[in-house]
Amino acid sequence: MKKYTYPDKSQWPQLCKRPAFDPAELENKVASILKTVQVNGDQALLNYSREFDKVELDSLSISLTDKTFTIDSKLAEAIKVAKSNIEKFHGSQKEETRVIETMQGVACWRKSIAIQKVGLYIPGGSAPLFSTLLMLVIPAQIAGCNEIVVCTPADKSGGLNEVIGWTCKLLGIKKIFLTGGAQAIAAMTFGTASIPKVDKIFGPGNQYVTAAKQMAQKIGVAIDMPAGPSEVLIIADDSAYPAFVSADLLSQAEHGSDSQVVLVSDSEKLIAEVGIELQKQIEDLPRKEIAEQAVASSRSILLESLDVAVEFSNEYAPEHLIIATENVDAIAEKVTVAGSVFLGNWSCESAGDYASGTNHTLPTNGYAKNYSGVSVDSFVKKITFQKLTEEGIKNLGPHLEKMAEAEQLKGHKNAVSLRLEKLKPS
Repeated sequence: MKKYTYPDKSQWPQLCKRPAFDPAELENKVASILKTVQVNGDQALLNYSREFDKVELDSLSISLTDKTFTIDSKLAEAIKVAKSNIEKFHGSQKEETRVIETMQGVACWRKSIAIQKVGLYIPGGSAPLFSTLLMLVIPAQIAGCNEIVVCTPADKSGGLNEVIGWTCKLLGIKKIFLTGGAQAIAAMTFGTASIPKVDKIFGPGNQYVTAAKQMAQKIGVAIDMPAGPSEVLIIADDSAYPAFVSADLLSQAEHGSDSQVVLVSDSEKLIAEVGIELQKQIEDLPRKEIAEQAVASSRSILLESLDVAVEFSNEYAPEHLIIATENVDAIAEKVTVAGSVFLGNWSCESAGDYASGTNHTLPTNGYAKNYSGVSVDSFVKKITFQKLTEEGIKNLGPHLEKMAEAEQLKGHKNAVSLRLEKLKPS
């Protein structure tokens, strides 16, 4: 990690930048993939599986109804605990419809209606994220989505990862589609012979997936957020455990070489100790090479105080924010921008990634400034209703007439005036 000492605020925008490909080159590649899938459908997806994933597929869809998957019993128990916690937390997000009488005879209410067809992208490759299945399928089911389309890359043998298959069965998913990357987003955007077109696409991914989702949005398919490579920012002081801080940094660095991890502290001693711990712990990681690349492009920043550290964090807008300080609750009150926040030495980011109950599909790349993480709300659209009685139009009508007249919209005024005239005594 590159160390910065008391950087001037004029340097902050540069320190907040994430690693990125050349946008023009990235967009050209992704646009080409989207166009190819739009034109050639399933055949394009099979070709891309051969080219990118090095697997030959006979079919893109797998029916799970008659399939059996076997996983370690302790892992099965852990997934069931995670499922229960995620269901509890997300179940609490359902809203009751409340009718509000804004004035006598005028009733207004808002109702949540599930999005009918949703597409869920589950990253695969070297680390199939079965946890993302839990994070996306459960709120979709709670919201009441009619059709849930799941896409994930095939494993090296051209089949479905065993744990992903088992988790699908646990969640009641009956069919899954073996395709990944930008091409999976394209398939759910346009629809193919095998894969249905959806109304909204969810799921994290690399920069190709993120770019594809943003292009899909321009075409008219909604997305959850621009969720790209993983990131974590840790605010820590001398009360933090260097080993914990290092482990939390590496837990994100091992996601991908383009992940970014940032340590912000008012303690030079802590930063030095974390640096030593990082070198120790990284040696034991199976994904050591990936983590090393991510750490090399990341940074530690020494700042004057924890107040300044929170100010920097709010500017950085981290996907995950860990606060490992004394008076952690007071520091947390000053947080205005973050995807998900973890408070205290014992709140590891892994808890949110897997099983505490909160969602791990979160805005990255600074988008926490204007996006929230996935929730039940993400899977519904909210429709407003109003009902005016005769008394209501009498009470509100004259005000409507006056406002329409002021905007010189006579048609609007007439829609009110005709009703008021109708209610006058014969």
